[in-house]
Parts: sequence; structure tokens; C-alpha cells
Amino acid sequence: MIRVLRELPALRAQVRAWHAAGERVALVPTMGNLHAGHHALVALARTHAPRVVASIFVNPTQFGPHEDYARYPRTPEQDIAGLEAIGCDAVWLPTVETMYPDGPAQCVRMHVPGISDVLEGAHRPGHFDGVATVVARLFLQVQPDLAVFGRKDYQQLAVIRRLVRDLAFPLEVVDAPIVREPDGLAMSSRNQYLSPAERALAPAIHRTLQAMRAAAQAGQAPAQVEAQARAALEAAGLAPDYAVLRRPDLSEPAPGERGPQVALIAARLGRTRLIDNLEFEA
Repeated sequence: MIRVLRELPALRAQVRAWHAAGERVALVPTMGNLHAGHHALVALARTHAPRVVASIFVNPTQFGPHEDYARYPRTPEQDIAGLEAIGCDAVWLPTVETMYPDGPAQCVRMHVPGISDVLEGAHRPGHFDGVATVVARLFLQVQPDLAVFGRKDYQQLAVIRRLVRDLAFPLEVVDAPIVREPDGLAMSSRNQYLSPAERALAPAIHRTLQAMRAAAQAGQAPAQVEAQARAALEAAGLAPDYAVLRRPDLSEPAPGERGPQVALIAARLGRTRLIDNLEFEA
């Protein structure tokens, strides 16, 4: 049976026991309301380590004052059952008090400069400070040998890689492919916020990413590709925050530049904000 751990001493004792037995431990951090995309992270973690811990914690420090922290879906019992069914060894369920003993407003915060301040960081000030803060705490609490993160949150993955490298956390970061619905929409807990009409429009994000890739590979200038993408999203009924081409380090490519690139989109449908990306060779 899956071990449901709610107290830090019990978590650390369990991980120590696994390490004493010579077993590597993988961590899959989540905010719960798990779907097939999360389960794929657990499955990938299993290929790298015999023991897998999934954490479930809706982190208040990464939500802005007008974002959806209060209404973010919380389904712990369903999540635990799903994790048990796919063979996860343990689930770490800290409370806000356990994660932030002095409260979220008074906690010690992390900041990853530069990469945290563009794109998502520019549209959601402080978001990546909250992400880096909670991820660093999870690493210290669980003390895993590796941690698995999805590539759907492309910028978040880059922030975490920089955090691990700069602070010399003794663990490996493993990235997992984006898991999509049959119509191309990237799986996300926020998809359930969409009305039926909005859900029918949402695949336009993936189609636009594919069009951006094709245009970049055909040699169009980044500014032209981005302008066309914004126009396509707006014509499909979405309100884009950004639709950009970037190098893997999130710097801007030069016109005609070859090599690895990534198209990134953040767009709103009603009250729901969706993000997605597509990596390719230009």
C-alpha cells in the first residue's frame, strides 16, 4: 500500500530507510488534482529509481493576489487512490504550516535572477520566487536523488535547473515530455475550468505552436512569426499574453538563426489562463 506521510519526521525516516537499503529515491512534486500527465511523471520517475515519492501541496507563495489559489482544485483522496494504482511508493502531504512555519508572508524566499523575470515572470511577478521557494523546501524535506518535472512548464523547468546548479543540490533533474489530449491540448488541472465552448477553442494553442514552428523553419523572422501567432490566437477567440520564439535559455533568436528553439504561448480563455510550448530545430 502507498504510504501517506503528513509529518516531516515520518517522511525523513522513510527516506532514510530506503537510502540505507541502497535504494534511490525520486520525487515528483505536484499541486494535486492529478491527471494522466502527472501519472506519466511518476512512471518516468520509476524508470530512474526504485522508490518514488509524489508530493501534493497547493503552494500559496506562487499565486498572485488576483490568481486562483482559493479555487485551485483540491482532490487529495482521489489523487492518493490514483497514485496507489500506478505504484507510487509514498505521497507527501504537508500542510501550509509544515511548509511555512512562520507563514507564507514571513517565509525565507528564493529568487533566481534573470530567467525568473521574463515571460511568465513578467506577467506573474513573484511567481517563480514562490516556485523556487517551495521546490527548495521540498528538496530539503524529501532529500531525493532525482526529481521529475514536466516540460509543459518550460520556464519553470529552466528556473529549477538553475536553482539546483547554483545551490549545488545533490540531485538530478529529469524532464518529462508534454502529455496531450487527442486534439493537441496540453493536459493541465486548469483545463477543467473551461466551459464546453472554451474547451472547443483551446486546441488553437497547439495549432498555433505548430504554425510557429513551420514558419521559423521556413526562415521567417521571429518578429513576423510572433505577430502572426498573436493574430491567429486572437482570431480563434483567445487573448494571448505572449506568443514568442526563444532559444532554449529563453534569449531571443536572431533572424535566420538555426539550431534549437522553442515556441511559447500563454493565453486566456475566459477566466482560465493556459500555457504551452513546442521545442524544435530551426
